[in-house]
Amino acid sequence: MTSPSSPSALPLTPALPPAYPDRAAWGTATKLRAWQTEALTQYFEALPRDFLAVATPGAGKTTFALTVAAELLSRRLIERVTIVAPTEHLKTQWAEAAEKVGIAVDPSYAGGKGRTSKEYVGVAVTYAGVAANPLALRIRTERSKTLVILDEIHHAGDALSWGESVREAFEPAHRRLALTGTPFRSDVNPIPFVGYAPGADGVPRSVADYSYGYARALADHVVRPVLFLAYSGDMQWRTRAGDEVAARLGEPLTKDQSAQALRTALDPHGAWMASVLAAAARRLDEVRRHVPDAAGLVIASDQESARSYARLLAELTGEKPVVVLSDEKAASKKIAEFTESDDRWMVAVRMVSEGVDVPRLAVGVYATVTTTPLFFAQAVGRFVRARRRGETASVFLPSTTSLLALANELELQRDHVLGRTVADEDDIFAAEDELLAREQAAENASAEEQLMPFQALGSEARFDRVLYDGGEFGHAGEVAVGSEEEMDFLGIPGLLEADQVRDLLRNRQSARAAAQKAAQARRTPDEEAAAVEKARARVSTHERLAMLRRELNGLVAAWHHRNGQPHGVTHTVLRKECGGPVASLASEEQLQARIDKIRDWAVGR
Repeated sequence: MTSPSSPSALPLTPALPPAYPDRAAWGTATKLRAWQTEALTQYFEALPRDFLAVATPGAGKTTFALTVAAELLSRRLIERVTIVAPTEHLKTQWAEAAEKVGIAVDPSYAGGKGRTSKEYVGVAVTYAGVAANPLALRIRTERSKTLVILDEIHHAGDALSWGESVREAFEPAHRRLALTGTPFRSDVNPIPFVGYAPGADGVPRSVADYSYGYARALADHVVRPVLFLAYSGDMQWRTRAGDEVAARLGEPLTKDQSAQALRTALDPHGAWMASVLAAAARRLDEVRRHVPDAAGLVIASDQESARSYARLLAELTGEKPVVVLSDEKAASKKIAEFTESDDRWMVAVRMVSEGVDVPRLAVGVYATVTTTPLFFAQAVGRFVRARRRGETASVFLPSTTSLLALANELELQRDHVLGRTVADEDDIFAAEDELLAREQAAENASAEEQLMPFQALGSEARFDRVLYDGGEFGHAGEVAVGSEEEMDFLGIPGLLEADQVRDLLRNRQSARAAAQKAAQARRTPDEEAAAVEKARARVSTHERLAMLRRELNGLVAAWHHRNGQPHGVTHTVLRKECGGPVASLASEEQLQARIDKIRDWAVGR
């Protein structure tokens, strides 16, 4: 037998392409992706009992894990395989993938079932199934030398009982291979079989044995670049106390008001959702000019909203979308059929947010009230799987502070953090801001909010900006839906290299600004003064302040992306240098001074 570290010992799995289940893109090529080969080399040099591989969604974690399993079986280092997946649908998907490398896996296994047919080398179960009968799985694990593949291992921390059950069931496993695309969580429950080490701030963080982040995958053309198209607008709703509230989506608001403004925007009977779906449909039409089988997905909060969004799409496009509901027995079949079809749109609730692969998805609408980093990353992961060079993904989302921050930080590598410390006085504001953002985005807060009596009264949508590659692009002020200014961004070709997308965004933004400047230059001083006064008269004081706050927040986010300085620290420094209260209470003059100051920083003045 060759030594594990020699090149000939590296496993080659001929029947499974690097990006399974995206079979069309890679055919039946035996060549593994560079990161997969690198991770496999590292694994077989050490042959550890526990191994955590963190790879961005769409990178090919399934292929990596099953290649490991096939090689361990061929070397007789293991005798059985147990796969733990988040959902029932993914159990079947794993079983189908395993079949292609010669590993027969039973996806219908349940703890109370006991033994399976001798035809099977392994079983696939869900985390919920493990929690239902951990003892049965422990006995099965003890009987043979077992490799346990823990897909999306962060789900083992969804509930304390789940983590305990996973630990009880698989503690005697011969080897454990943990996979995740998003190791961070919104709570502080430790994840079983994952190592933690204190960071520079003394806070324990998860330690991956191998990491392959989005930024590196993007550079390798393994994933698509993502255009985030953010939409703002005015919202009106009635609270449980009977008060009628009007606010601009994305303005600084209380936790309850932010949640209610978002829910108002996502109300299927309001104008905001109809406008955004229409924009997304136009974007998909443009993408299909270059990628004929491209498809779109709307991720909804609940089944009632999903059905309503489907009706809206049918009216807008003349084509009835596929609706996938998590409690339907035919849900998995619908997803599989949609994957192989030429249908344009699918509308689904949570079940399509993680692990489900539909490689032709290119346009998404984030229409859910769940705004945790974990859910957001997994949702965006449905659109980033690359099939050929030049494909881009477009995700439409509400212009809320939390979602814009998540979109801006997509490329940052994160680890599961078990706590948060404040290092010094200058960091107090940053810690406070982070805790507030976490509180606003908490799933349980959203769940509580859903129970409160609430009535959306009306909404309108305005194109706000495009977020791409750490930068923000748009036109002066908010742009009307359906305008030429909006089409500057919706009409971007669907097949461009990442740097071409960035250059095109800059060119379209600067060309529109130059045209506006040229038009202004042709005016006489009196005409210019009259135009400025007329524009100011059309825009109320609160709208001017809101526009300045949005501009300031966007610049602070871009500054954070450049040097990593927390948003709260940047705001604090600006307040110290320019004077005045917090941004939500600052005057127009004070906000403009801070905008000018951070622009000076950017150019090194």
